[in-house]
Amino acid sequence: MKIVFAGTPEFAAQAMRAIHDAGHEIVLALTQPDRRAGRGMHLQASPVKAFALEHQIPVLQPLSLRRNSLDSQNKVEAQEAYQQLATINFDAMVVVAYGLILPQEILDIAQRPGRYGSFNIHASLLPRWRGAAPIQRAIEAGDQQTGVCIMKMDAGLDTGDTVLIEVLEITADETSVTLHDRLAVLGAKLIVQTLGTLEKEKTIEATPQESEGVTYAEKILKSEAEIDWSLSAQQIDCRIRAFNPFPGATGLVNDVPLKCWSSRLSAENTGGQTGEPGKVLGFSENGAYIQCGKGAIEILEMQRPGGKKMSAKMCLQSFLDQENPLRFQVPTQSKSI
Repeated sequence: MKIVFAGTPEFAAQAMRAIHDAGHEIVLALTQPDRRAGRGMHLQASPVKAFALEHQIPVLQPLSLRRNSLDSQNKVEAQEAYQQLATINFDAMVVVAYGLILPQEILDIAQRPGRYGSFNIHASLLPRWRGAAPIQRAIEAGDQQTGVCIMKMDAGLDTGDTVLIEVLEITADETSVTLHDRLAVLGAKLIVQTLGTLEKEKTIEATPQESEGVTYAEKILKSEAEIDWSLSAQQIDCRIRAFNPFPGATGLVNDVPLKCWSSRLSAENTGGQTGEPGKVLGFSENGAYIQCGKGAIEILEMQRPGGKKMSAKMCLQSFLDQENPLRFQVPTQSKSI
């Protein structure tokens, strides 16, 4: 089949590679414009663009797909993208973490007679966690399951009918990094399966989403990074794992922000169910036990500003001669879910 592919990050590139390896022809790639990144702040191509260039696939990088944009440059780029999509020969469009809203007129191009429409890989069990950050929000909320939905796209925010769903268990030590990688593999498998069904059967069954159980996964903000130690140990553990790698859950000791990269619920040395939130109760072989609003958490890996990741024990022991007893600062405003 001839595919138009729209996506940007590695999650999308993995699906793109799977589609290519399955023998489908990607005739056009849409991806976000190059962004400055790294210490030198050099322009870097997205993983999708890098794959496209490696395989001689034409690439479009409009800032917008809205032809009615008030910005003249955006309007010109959107018109060029529309014209190319309107004239190119393809069978279906696949959209994965693209980062731009597809207007109805773009979806209509993919729905013309003889075409199968637009399909999206979404990393949640829709209608739970529609939106920008389904992987992180599922971990933050303490969900025990997530999965991948292949969805027939419409103009709403992740509201389209689903054509394929597979469940994935969230492990007790899951971070956004590990869950992202497992879901990327699953998403790539399911989109290849979807395209295979379309190629063979010329149709695929679609099921409307349930009207109940809708939740929205808002974009992760840097302002969410600071740990509120008055929350329960379970909530804090979920947030540390959800915010790895971005924005990195942060605890303050003497106004020094320390990134907390990994943790686990503490079965010992808890200081009781309740106590002084933020107080360091003691150390394990490599970690540190911190009192929370309810229960205690063991922080395993931390990082000073500009430093390397290290054991929480090593990181915190450097503060022992500065404050006794040692404690993390508790934010003045709670950030509870």
